[in-house]
Amino acid sequence: MDEVIKIVNDIKQGNIKPIYFFMGEEPYYIDRLTDYIEDNILTEEEKGFNQTVLYGKDVSLEDVMSSARRYPMMSERQVVIVKEAQELSRAIDKLEAYAQNPQPTTVLVFAYKYKTLDKRKKVTKTLEKAGLVFESKKLYENQVGEWIKRVLSGKGYTIEPKAAAMLVEFLGNDLSKINNELEKLIIILPKGTAISPKHVEENIGISKDYNVFELRKAIGERDQLKAYRIADHFSQNPKDNPLVMTTGLVFGFFSQLLQYHGLKDKSAANAARVLKVNPYFMKDYDIALRNYPMKKVSAIVAALRDIDVKSKGVGANAISQADLLKEMLVKIFN
Repeated sequence: MDEVIKIVNDIKQGNIKPIYFFMGEEPYYIDRLTDYIEDNILTEEEKGFNQTVLYGKDVSLEDVMSSARRYPMMSERQVVIVKEAQELSRAIDKLEAYAQNPQPTTVLVFAYKYKTLDKRKKVTKTLEKAGLVFESKKLYENQVGEWIKRVLSGKGYTIEPKAAAMLVEFLGNDLSKINNELEKLIIILPKGTAISPKHVEENIGISKDYNVFELRKAIGERDQLKAYRIADHFSQNPKDNPLVMTTGLVFGFFSQLLQYHGLKDKSAANAARVLKVNPYFMKDYDIALRNYPMKKVSAIVAALRDIDVKSKGVGANAISQADLLKEMLVKIFN
């Protein structure tokens, strides 16, 4: 995120590169940077003649370079944007010829999603020398909560840890989806609001009581009544609570718990760092640590592997989601 801010600030200050190559597995920042250039480098009057948006599936790399070599009309520069540029991946090495001598009055932008260039290749090194190559990497799920906090802070909002955890549990590390949901909250809630689980439940539709986060918490506390109640809710709403996701997250919880058991330094700060958990939630792991000895956790992890295989339909086509959830809880609690 800091690198993205620097790119934007450089453009604001007039330090504009002739080539921007945005690539990587996380499309969110690629889209944001591309949109920023599309909206801000040229004035509205200049855009009519001097801004061209191409799509990788509709053009060849030769078409792109031909557009880039044109001169601007009644403007200091022109902007050529290639969206879905990953469609040109097979021919991308040809870009080296243009990058060796880019048109100084053109800003050429590639939005190269879900892929990266080989950094050892000459084309990549030439692009880095001539312009700017930015790789947008996927965040780990344990990093997304902090990202949500930073995004909201920049817009004048705060968020409670549990509310952020609910968004991550429900949406994973897809920043575009999460940002869309945050935008809904920002439209509805006044600036300065501390976003709570209730806000998330009422405006996004993620239940604050019936979600995987609460199921995991109930399991950690050995609260069987609550765990079976949540599992029953999941069984009645399978589309909103896919079994594969549920078993995967519970498996992840016990895998972390097994790792926690093995730590010599069990201080909250060290455990949170090693387990890649928000320190706010370490108390839940402490409770589970007391409730599940290491030997029992090992047995649960083995049992959950079997449940996970069954949840994917391997050798269990006739077993319903409800029965698999019950089987999972029985093996955890007994």
